[in-house]
Formats: sequence, structure tokens, C-alpha cells
Amino acid sequence: MNKYVIVRGSGSGVNAGELESVDHATKSCVLTNARRLWYWSGAASLSELAMYGAKNAAACKFAVPVSRQEIVGDVCEIIDCSAAAEKMIRNQPEWRA
Repeated sequence: MNKYVIVRGSGSGVNAGELESVDHATKSCVLTNARRLWYWSGAASLSELAMYGAKNAAACKFAVPVSRQEIVGDVCEIIDCSAAAEKMIRNQPEWRA
């Protein structure tokens, strides 16, 4: 655990963070140092985003990091991130109102 991942939820959207725990039976997980990824530009899919990051970082909308996030009953995909993608996501300025 504690690997950096992107999690896609059927209702919760897309989130990135360190995977603290996962329960496949309940489709739930806990992320630490997590961010909601509202919009990305320069990656054709979540797989590409997880491997390379987004090429057009200035257009991305990644929310404020939170220390802990539970995604309950909603997880449909967990993708390991490369070091380059993790760095891009972590270093992205906060998008907020």
C-alpha cells in the first residue's frame, strides 16, 4: 500500500493519492494526500494520465489536496501512477473558486 494511484469512481469521479487501503468486496478505498481531478488536458485517458501526466498542465483543474479521503461503495478502477505522473499531479496548482 501507500503507492500513488488514480481512482475512478462511478459517482465520485476521479481522485489521485496514496492508497492506504482497499476493500474490493465493498468497492471502497482510502486515499491519503488525495486530490480530486476535475479536468485534465493533454492526456487521452486515465491510463495515459497515470503513465505520463498531462501535457497541458496549465489547463488542468485539480482540487486542493486533503489529508485523507474515503471513497465508499463506488470504486470501479484503481491505476498505479508512474513517478512522472505522480510528480505532475502533486505539483499542479490548486484549482478552486
